[in-house]
Amino acid sequence: MTILEFTEQFPTESSCRDDFKLQREKEGIFCKKCNHTAHYWLKGKSQWECKSCKFRTGLKSGSMMENSNLPVRTWYLAMLFMTFTKKGISAKELQRQLNHNRYDTIWSLMHRIRNAMGNRDNLYTLNGMVEFDEGYYEIATAEHIKLKRGKGSQKQQNVAVMAESVPLEDIETGKKIKSCRYFKMKALDTHKTDSIDQVIQENVDQKSVVFSDRANTYFNISDYVDTHMSEKSTKETTANTLKWVHIAISNAKRNLLGVYHKIKGKYLQLYLDEFCYKLNRRYFGDRLFDRLVLAVAKSYW
Repeated sequence: MTILEFTEQFPTESSCRDDFKLQREKEGIFCKKCNHTAHYWLKGKSQWECKSCKFRTGLKSGSMMENSNLPVRTWYLAMLFMTFTKKGISAKELQRQLNHNRYDTIWSLMHRIRNAMGNRDNLYTLNGMVEFDEGYYEIATAEHIKLKRGKGSQKQQNVAVMAESVPLEDIETGKKIKSCRYFKMKALDTHKTDSIDQVIQENVDQKSVVFSDRANTYFNISDYVDTHMSEKSTKETTANTLKWVHIAISNAKRNLLGVYHKIKGKYLQLYLDEFCYKLNRRYFGDRLFDRLVLAVAKSYW
């Protein structure tokens, strides 16, 4: 959605609230008291009333907007700016665009939206041919942050990167290539095998074929998928077998370095969630904003 289209479709707070109500109803309203799904809409109260127990649910209640005092239109504008470009936008710049007084409020708002992005992608697992490797990201120190390749710094945090690659072959030339559909990135607390095993179980379908290098921590992967194929890490492996994960690692580092600063380790996953959410929907075009509104409307907590 372009800025001009947004201003035409959502000129007022009322228009945004009406749209959010429709999105909430598409995702389904669940009663917090009895978990019933059938509700009446009370227009005068701007609330849903449960048909079973009469418990009332507010417009924002149960969504990512719950307990937020910000207008719905501010949320909509934030989602517009966060999906407007591939690279994203910093909290400081968004604060300036929204003409808001408090940086912390905008920073928290963006993290809630990123959380919704991550929750949405967590509903799906990768399947088929899956490339797996780790990237290393330097997290913020007291003074600065710098992102680079390799394991050279103790302040780096390792991230499990997975790419659902699809082998293709040109019928006429016989040339074989790989295309990629979906990605996942998960920040790891440790370098131990248990962390890798957990990531594979939670994010990769059991019937998948996983390609990786021969790192010691990857030995148990075969216990959780149909087939695990590993190759010695070389330039050829990086360019062919694990092509897409390394492209994703490089692009994510470039994106984080170019837009954000001083990313703390405990928030790194949220920034990775935003990167993967937009990358997985790179062909959505103008529909990306609409899909994000649905993700924010979804009751995850």
